Amino acid sequence: MEITERFIQLLQENIGESSIKVKEPMKNHTSFRIGGDADIMVLPGNYEDIRVTMKICKEHDVPFFVMGNGSNLLVSDEGIRGVVIKTFKSLNRVKVDGEIIEAESGVLLSRLANIALENELTGLEFTSGIPGTLGGAIVMNAGAYDGEMKQVVLETTFIDEDGNIRTVKGDAHGFGYRTSVFQNSGKVIISSKIGLKKGNKQCIRDKMNDLNERRRQKQPLDLPSAGSVFKRPEGYFAGKLIEDCGLKGYRIGDAQVSEKHGGFIVNLGNAKAKEVMQLIEHIKKTVKDKFGVDLHTEIKII
Repeated sequence: MEITERFIQLLQENIGESSIKVKEPMKNHTSFRIGGDADIMVLPGNYEDIRVTMKICKEHDVPFFVMGNGSNLLVSDEGIRGVVIKTFKSLNRVKVDGEIIEAESGVLLSRLANIALENELTGLEFTSGIPGTLGGAIVMNAGAYDGEMKQVVLETTFIDEDGNIRTVKGDAHGFGYRTSVFQNSGKVIISSKIGLKKGNKQCIRDKMNDLNERRRQKQPLDLPSAGSVFKRPEGYFAGKLIEDCGLKGYRIGDAQVSEKHGGFIVNLGNAKAKEVMQLIEHIKKTVKDKFGVDLHTEIKII
């Protein structure tokens, strides 16, 4: 793979010069505030820009990676080779039709939850405090407080590996615990239809406020992190296992196991991805040695 001047020029000509960033620091685009430079970052204006970018990448044998707002992402200190396509702030259109919300993949979940509230629609309350975008939430079947995306997603429109626009419905999403058919697939989500139910506005607001207050009390929202680091092992809670190993507050460099919640790793200021990875491996080994439980990461590491 080689990023040539001609390759950059093709992107600029087809997408727009202001939408192409060269040697873009990924730490400016992730909630962890960690990561080296991406060779190229593309800020598409619409899904057609994404299709064109994918086509140019394929023709020049350049890998690409699609991200939302970087809330569940750990980028290496060396950065990302190839092209990063960032959908947040571009694919952000929302339409409400009765009990169905159709939204593009770059829309923040918190915004969707508020739109549902304003339209007296219940079912998205659990997403109000999740800091990701709709696309990322569908890819990993995001969930919290007994809610999951698979409970509300009706259909999803996406660009396949060959640049074709396709749609999946219902079970074809392949939703499982923190996974879907879109995981590591080369498919790029454009939009989804969310099925909700009419509810009482005050009840919806009260539930959102309650869940957000629980998050504020339990999670380290005042420090950069990528959210919950580990998937929940069957029969256990990762955060509790980590706490019972005495690891809350344990740090390597500026990467620290949160003193507030054992399931979070926070950046105290200048943490490196290498330090986070060393901390993750230390946590996994310590939990395995003490409890015989294997922990698996929930965050995406690239």
